[in-house]
Amino acid sequence: MAAFSAWFWNERFWLPHNVTWADLADTAPGVEYPKAGHLLTALPLALGIFAVRILFERFIASPSAQSLRIHPGVARRAQPNAVLEKVFTSITKNPNSRHLDGLSKQLDWEVRKVQRWFRHRRNQDKPSTHTKFCESMWRFTFYLCIFIYGLQFLWQSPWMWDTRRCWHGYPYQVMTPGLYYYYVTELAFYWSLVFSQFTDIKRKDFFIMFIHHLATVSLISFSYVNNMVRIGSLVMCIHDASDFLLEAAKLANYAKYQHLCDFLFIVFSVVFFITRLVIYPLWVLNSTMFESWAIVGPYPSWWLFNFLLLVLQVLHLIWSYLIARIAVKALLRGKTLLISSPSGMREGGPVFLSVCPLSPPPLLCRFPPFALSTIPSVFLAVSKDVRSDIESSSEEEAGASTDALKASHTSRGENGTNGHCATVKTRALNHSGW
Repeated sequence: MAAFSAWFWNERFWLPHNVTWADLADTAPGVEYPKAGHLLTALPLALGIFAVRILFERFIASPSAQSLRIHPGVARRAQPNAVLEKVFTSITKNPNSRHLDGLSKQLDWEVRKVQRWFRHRRNQDKPSTHTKFCESMWRFTFYLCIFIYGLQFLWQSPWMWDTRRCWHGYPYQVMTPGLYYYYVTELAFYWSLVFSQFTDIKRKDFFIMFIHHLATVSLISFSYVNNMVRIGSLVMCIHDASDFLLEAAKLANYAKYQHLCDFLFIVFSVVFFITRLVIYPLWVLNSTMFESWAIVGPYPSWWLFNFLLLVLQVLHLIWSYLIARIAVKALLRGKTLLISSPSGMREGGPVFLSVCPLSPPPLLCRFPPFALSTIPSVFLAVSKDVRSDIESSSEEEAGASTDALKASHTSRGENGTNGHCATVKTRALNHSGW
């Protein structure tokens, strides 16, 4: 064990040349440098954050949801059936026509009844809109608070205005209380997400998100251990800037304020593009790659850190392209609708924010399925459960009775559940969200 520890904490990897761990030992009262042991504080704090989340969702988020007429509700449970349950758990949750025909003959059920059973069974495991609203409200609250705190702290920090100060005197940079609280709180929050995955309703992307949260924890811990916390704080603040906007858009979607949802998504997109494609490369990457090279010089962990940041930028470019492509396609479909459908003109009007064609999900949910699994959330702001939100919404819509659909269609015209033209539904791409 001692040999492994010596190999892992090799000074020649973690620290610049001619610097040792002994040099970073506390030399005077009030002078303290980051140490790996400090990160252990995040574990009990994560449990505390998890407890706060439970209380918040029960006493604040849930009443807020009910005030918006988003009630907990009880999911319709599938009729107990041992044969179908065995197929559902061990073979497939979405049987094809061959399976449906076989099960129909075996149980002497109509095919439609078998389909309905599988739909109800799938919906049993999906979180309700009320649950998703409470979760998003908690994340919105945390993301907004941590962004305000980080921005307020960095506003008073000299390295925000001159990034070369991130490297002056490195690695002999004292850890201030404000910076320590910022880092440990962010780390504890993502640890709490790891814990909450085992108590939350299990979703399809459970293992992907579990790995995602661990990768996030690793990135924060890495930058802390080698005392790159100044530049790390800038990276976190940049990526925190759009987290709360997306959660706010999701809240509006759950509450069926569709125009507000679309507007918030547009704001989120603009902030995302500015922070990820302008500020991040010109401000952060320029400092880590060029300013640090001139002031400190390269060493092994420096190369690894910059490699991770460059990978991050590649992901920013891919994700920005996906957002732009989805938005353009939605706009083009909206323009086509306005030209070809007088009813579309009457109901939606030529309004920019009302061209999102699906109901549900809204524009913010139309993302390819692979994107979420590849991007660490400490550096990317987009939420992780949108895919599950889409699937739940679409399943619930499909599960409604024919009479209910007709009544909804009669009372709301062609606008559908969330106020979008139903005539465009058939033209939507059939892919999941992030």
